[in-house]
Amino acid sequence: MGKSTGFLEYDRENNAAAEPKARIKHYQEFHLPLNEKERKRQGARCMDCGVPFCQSGMMMKGMVSGCPLNNLVPEWNDLIYTGNWQQAFNRLKKTNSFPEFTSRVCPAPCEAACTCGLNGDAVTVKENEYAIIEKAYAMGFAKATPPKIRTGKKVAVIGSGPAGLAAADQLNKRGHTVTVYERSDRPGGLLMYGIPNMKLEKWVIERKIEMMKEEGVTFVLNADVGRNYKGNKILQKFDRVILACGASNPRDISAPGRDGLGIYFAVDYLKSVTKSLLDSNLEDGAAISAKDKHVVVIGGGDTGNDCVGTAIRQGCASVTQLEMMPKLPDMRTEDNTWPEWARVCKTDYGQEEAIAVFGHDPRIYQTTVKEFVKDAEGKVCKIITVKLSQETDAETGRKVMKAVEGSEKEIAADLVLIAAGFLGAQGYAAEAFGVEISERGNAATEKGSYQTGTERVFAAGDMRRGQSLVVWAIREGREAAKEVDKSLMGYTNLA
Repeated sequence: MGKSTGFLEYDRENNAAAEPKARIKHYQEFHLPLNEKERKRQGARCMDCGVPFCQSGMMMKGMVSGCPLNNLVPEWNDLIYTGNWQQAFNRLKKTNSFPEFTSRVCPAPCEAACTCGLNGDAVTVKENEYAIIEKAYAMGFAKATPPKIRTGKKVAVIGSGPAGLAAADQLNKRGHTVTVYERSDRPGGLLMYGIPNMKLEKWVIERKIEMMKEEGVTFVLNADVGRNYKGNKILQKFDRVILACGASNPRDISAPGRDGLGIYFAVDYLKSVTKSLLDSNLEDGAAISAKDKHVVVIGGGDTGNDCVGTAIRQGCASVTQLEMMPKLPDMRTEDNTWPEWARVCKTDYGQEEAIAVFGHDPRIYQTTVKEFVKDAEGKVCKIITVKLSQETDAETGRKVMKAVEGSEKEIAADLVLIAAGFLGAQGYAAEAFGVEISERGNAATEKGSYQTGTERVFAAGDMRRGQSLVVWAIREGREAAKEVDKSLMGYTNLA
């Protein structure tokens, strides 16, 4: 695919990012796409390798290698090279319900598994995908296509994150009548309120939601199923139900002083900022503010980085990010070979911005909070940290982190954001349908299936598999839709 000698002739060229000190002045996306000529060259770099690991979606050593959606990457890279944008869009949409989302927020396991990256730089798969979908909207290829025939079957989808939207999109295309229930005031779930605007502008989500509405999907907002909407009423009204409520039960930090004012879960902080931005351009004062505050973010990963970038845009006085685990190596180690996901240290946009503004990386590794210190008014004013050492547990053989005596330090903290991951689904929606919650905090389903123990009720996405990537959520939604369709019709022709 691509040009047979393209990977030898053309270097990888990424979309340019605005300088950190310029982009922190706004909440918009900050990458500038390449022109069409250069984008075709990037498509030409796809090297017609014998085994395209980029589209494999295999699990290797507990990590995904290649695209979980099995995107036909070499095919649409070739179509970019030849300038056949409509066919490239058609091939992309065969496997991916929402390339407008994944091309912005996916960590690109496809590129980590690219054969070109074995001895050089990987193909710009993610940015090529972005070029295809945005060209499709600009040229009118991406448009509403309502089903011509309706089956008379009705499906309720609980949750409008990537899994719920993917399931709804597929089942609606099949001709079923789909209603999506969302507890927030806007559809999109994690995409809308869990990811900051500078990573995924919300008009991108709204554009797709409007198209889904034109195709016949109904959205019911402010519908907190299990609370203000009863599960048994929904089951009476619909032939099938899919639970796609996410894994939004945040992991807390247990330390003295945790009840201090000014300590928030990262998801609540990010939602407050995005909602205020959308409602009033931040003029309503409803956002949790980091302005002029010493901010401590507890936890690494994408969410921790998003908190860093958001706090800087709000004008924080300082920002520190605590990570329990040791710093990853800068280069692959011998036991982390291609095409495995590269376990290397990544400096993301928020950390880049912190370095530009404050002159140093905000991350402190192998460190956790020992105590939150409150002032006379009960507000957090500083934290006491302790270093951690990685040791091997004698009984289990697992690596564990243990506090190092005498390593305590004080850090000023007016605002603390806990980004320590999630423990699973908030159980009340599952309970509303009599669905069991597993030991891991997820909706329990039959092995190898999306069917729960409750007749006619299915589960998908983070609610079923636990916190994961947007691409996995989309795959789960599509796979659940196939299973639901087969249960309704006796067969399925969904891809």
